[in-house]
Amino acid sequence: MTTDVSATTAGTNADVLAQLRDVFESGRTRRPEWRSAQLRGIEQLVSQREARIVEALDADLRRPPFEAWMGDIMVTAHEASYARRHLGAWMRPKRTWLPLVQFPARGSVRYEPLGAALIVGAWNYPIYLCLAPLVAAVAAGNCVVVKPSEMAPASSALLAELVPQFLDGDAIRVVEGGADTTQQLLSLGFDHALFTGGTEVGKRVMATAAETLTPVTLELGGKNPVVVTRDADIEVAARRIAWLKVVNSGQTCIAPDYVVAEDSVRDELVAELSRNLVAFSGADIQSWSPIVNRRHYDRLADMISTSRGTIVSGGGVDASSLRIEPTIIVDPDTSDSVMGEEIFGPVLPVVTVKTVDDAVRFIKARPKPLALYVFSSARIGRDIVDRVPSGGAVINHVAVHCMMPQLPFGGVGASGIGVYHGRWGFETFSHRRAVVTTSARPDPRLVYPPYRDWAWRILRKVL
Repeated sequence: MTTDVSATTAGTNADVLAQLRDVFESGRTRRPEWRSAQLRGIEQLVSQREARIVEALDADLRRPPFEAWMGDIMVTAHEASYARRHLGAWMRPKRTWLPLVQFPARGSVRYEPLGAALIVGAWNYPIYLCLAPLVAAVAAGNCVVVKPSEMAPASSALLAELVPQFLDGDAIRVVEGGADTTQQLLSLGFDHALFTGGTEVGKRVMATAAETLTPVTLELGGKNPVVVTRDADIEVAARRIAWLKVVNSGQTCIAPDYVVAEDSVRDELVAELSRNLVAFSGADIQSWSPIVNRRHYDRLADMISTSRGTIVSGGGVDASSLRIEPTIIVDPDTSDSVMGEEIFGPVLPVVTVKTVDDAVRFIKARPKPLALYVFSSARIGRDIVDRVPSGGAVINHVAVHCMMPQLPFGGVGASGIGVYHGRWGFETFSHRRAVVTTSARPDPRLVYPPYRDWAWRILRKVL
């Protein structure tokens, strides 16, 4: 007798969801004490098991210990700590004023948990991109299934081991598996799903979720532009752009994807970028961070070899170790794949424009990015940010907006739907319920049928 593995897996996942719904109906996840305990548990997980997390990230991504701490451990701890300290204020109903004609009614907005949430993490920051959304979901009082990325198997296995040790294992479950598991989970009809990944996969996630009317938050990618104007501090701009381009070998959703530079500073900027890329990544090929797998390596190598721009720095590739040298390509053709696809690697195109207006037009002709970075004076920077839509924006730095739980994080258009982090994550995983409380008296008869002309005249004046 043969066993249908897919059907068995789907049935198991359905059982998991049913168990979570039972836990949710018990009411324990609504309690402030439970929520606070889970947030503290996340803090303890990343602090007490830091060495294990570093080992897993090294196995999956060859990530250096400092980058593992900065990109997965520290930011997760900050997110959980911030939510725990502000949880009481977030949970309190927010009173709102009602029209005088409704007196003595009182109105409020209550933040209630949705029920069972699904979090689908990504491989490039496999701990942070599972646990940061989990912070939001448990702060809001939900039961949760966490589905880590199968492309980071060591991190996925570690989360499956550690989550029940530090958190409520009946209410928070880790389900491992591949893309088919994600689709099966989505088809079950969770109360909310948060997915982090690429735009094309995000479309499939949204289509599957639509079949059960599951609301989604999609944290997707995008070709994040960097504008460098003639009044920028070129030395600082180059150093900060190069830094994020070599972290995790550029495999970061908010990494600079391409630079648009005014022609008067282009050559100086390119020279500084080249110098910093070499300084940060090293000349030895073994010092370059590897690409996650062969498919992504081949895609990036093809971008470099087929570009009609000028390679002014880097360009080296090593198929045996899946490493690509940080590379700068000046003025590639707009039809090149390096300008048409999200790069997600250590390749940086630099496009030359004559004016800031040209830069704005160039960026706005493309899909809305997840992040916009501008290096310029504050006045010009604000003007560009006002004119160019994006998920988030930073003037004179890169990526820092994602590391602050005081700010919402999310995309717009092709770069995503919805936001999380801090209070915004709490609200994403909450139902904002309108509640009106009034008294039985007075109860004026003129609002009930039959509707008299005189009563209608009064109501038209009052209402």
